[in-house]
Amino acid sequence: MPTPESILKHTFGYDAFRPFQREVIENVLTKKDTLAVMPTGGGKSLCYQIPAMMTEGITLVISPLISLMKDQVDQLIASGVYAVSLNSSLDAEQYNRNMDKVRKGQAKLLYLAPESLFTSRVQALLQEVTVDCITIDEAHCISEWGHDFRPEYRQLAEIRKKFPEAVCLALTATATGKVQEDIYRLLGISPANVVVASFNRENLFIQVVKKVKAVQQVEKLVQKYKGKAGIIYCQSRSQVEKLAEALQRRGVAALPYHAGMEDEDRRSNQDAFGRDDCQVIVATIAFGMGINKSNVRYVIHFDLPKSIEGYYQEIGRAGRDGLPAQCVLLYSYADTNKVDFMINQKEGKERALAKKMLDGMVQYAENDRTCRRSLILGYFGENYAPGKCDACDNCTSAPEPLVDITVPAQKFLSCVARTEGQFATGYIIDVLLGKVTDRITRWNHDKLSTFGIGTGFSEAQWKNIARQMKVKGFVHEVGEYKALAITLTGKAALKNRDAILGVLGVAGERKKVTVGYSDALMEGSGEAAGDENMIDGVALLAEGYDAALFEQLKVKRKELADAAKVPAFTIFADKTLVEMATFFPQSRGSMLSISGVGQVKAEKFGETFLRIILDYCQEKGLAEKKRARATANVVAPSAGGTSAQSSLGLNAIENEDGSYKKFYLIGEGYNAGNGMAELAERHGGGVGTVLENLFRYLQAGYELRLGDDLLAACVLDDATKGTVMEAYRVLGTERLKPVFEH
Repeated sequence: MPTPESILKHTFGYDAFRPFQREVIENVLTKKDTLAVMPTGGGKSLCYQIPAMMTEGITLVISPLISLMKDQVDQLIASGVYAVSLNSSLDAEQYNRNMDKVRKGQAKLLYLAPESLFTSRVQALLQEVTVDCITIDEAHCISEWGHDFRPEYRQLAEIRKKFPEAVCLALTATATGKVQEDIYRLLGISPANVVVASFNRENLFIQVVKKVKAVQQVEKLVQKYKGKAGIIYCQSRSQVEKLAEALQRRGVAALPYHAGMEDEDRRSNQDAFGRDDCQVIVATIAFGMGINKSNVRYVIHFDLPKSIEGYYQEIGRAGRDGLPAQCVLLYSYADTNKVDFMINQKEGKERALAKKMLDGMVQYAENDRTCRRSLILGYFGENYAPGKCDACDNCTSAPEPLVDITVPAQKFLSCVARTEGQFATGYIIDVLLGKVTDRITRWNHDKLSTFGIGTGFSEAQWKNIARQMKVKGFVHEVGEYKALAITLTGKAALKNRDAILGVLGVAGERKKVTVGYSDALMEGSGEAAGDENMIDGVALLAEGYDAALFEQLKVKRKELADAAKVPAFTIFADKTLVEMATFFPQSRGSMLSISGVGQVKAEKFGETFLRIILDYCQEKGLAEKKRARATANVVAPSAGGTSAQSSLGLNAIENEDGSYKKFYLIGEGYNAGNGMAELAERHGGGVGTVLENLFRYLQAGYELRLGDDLLAACVLDDATKGTVMEAYRVLGTERLKPVFEH
């Protein structure tokens, strides 16, 4: 009988599961209804695709977007897995043909939109077959507390009653604790079967840039990654069209995507992006859940997202192959007015919730000191232990130093108080700057003591001070027109003349800015050695892959994809081609060791890609590189505070000169019985350095011997150490958060 591990390797070409995949699969196979919260690119699809291949009946996959279904069905078929979809994009003949495949048991997975599921003919079809699993993708859509609530998703709770023997698997990449609770309550899933992986995407460089000349800023970023796939998100359809046209005039292969387009045009543009016929897609959030392309190298937000959930999901479209990607948010506080206008079309609880979500997004964008990873993960209830990621703008740049802004802050607060909380920020600043306008004179505010007392600062500086007053809680916005009112905290600060620290420069300006991952790493020139804190062995691969061979393999992949009329990543992901261009496999057996090359793909495409590699290696005098095989499914603590199964699979552990990497030598030395002090003396650095390298050894998938010397390296006092060990004994070592809270 096949096992999850054998299917993972032979069908999908992977050596080891990603964090929590195996746990979710086991739950599905043992009929335990489960909610799995896993990051975009974290391998959610395999959690139901592998069980589907091990059960006799059919697996239903409820997905909100037709385009996403098409990509997943294409990928499954390319891997030799029988899957079909039923949706409005199919003509009558294809629709009936797919229904016949379901009746005859020729499909293991059936992809459906919620509205299709409830049609009479689909309901009649499902009564003819055995339904083993009901998978609800993008499950956050079921919660009215979520950022993308869809009323039709609420009906899915009823469909479960019609198939009581089927296990239910709910999947999402974005869900706060409240949304998770809503999902498992509505679907009748036990809280004990909620699996939450880390939200951390270490390969994404995250930054917020002050929006000045937005089109030129976008063009510069697009040119930086010329030839690489990217997504640019805009709030409005008109902005999508304008920006796509502007980029086209500048010679960029960009296409628009929004809900106002004709279905055929929208589908055609998405297909062009998937086939690599266009490098850039300019889209509204209608494109958010519809993209399954693995090699998106950057995501740019031209406008402010409505919520952190939406923002996180959208940047999650970048770097799904585990290779480095960049996420840039162009921010201007004025953009909040656009979002506010849309929010004000809502009513009641929905409107209040949307405003709360927007406030959270604004606070994130304006924070130029705290690690952005820490801010995002904290929003989802996850503690980012390192506190500094070295992969966001706040951690890699020097912010403007804090100075005493007590005097301008007092002036601002005094002006807000004297205008009696009836006017917005712009009006307050006009009064401070002494502008004589019809509105100011009509209200006699040119007679106020605060009129004209702020001419020592520019309008941009006053806007920055106003933002800081909001962040500090001294003022808050009231009503539809965002009138500023002073809070009790602000009144106390004004009365007591408390010292207030802040910045006088314009928000977003920094003395030193490091933007994104190094160009060498993005381009694959092999000069990125040392940047080793990326997931899935990205840096290890990036150190040695041959960019010229990689380009040849990409050309052939596109040729094959075009002939089959499928997206290029359906053939092989970029990461798979990177491994081929790293290790130069020169036999069928070696090709099968490459991540992402399963048996069916090896039979279909292996010989074609081997021929290219063999010819290239012969011309350049290159030999196949040796590699070490990591132990699958090693459980090791992750930086996010939870345990995780190693997903590195096969990793390069040799340097260019044939010597082994430091972490491997230290790990092997420790397993051979060497102590901490001995390893520190031999390899340089202290015990802390040894521990860091042992952690990398675990992350690479290798096992460590158990030994008292590890515990002896702990710097806690004996009493605290005893308390911690007792907490581990009671709660187990699977997750750190419960132990920390205990």
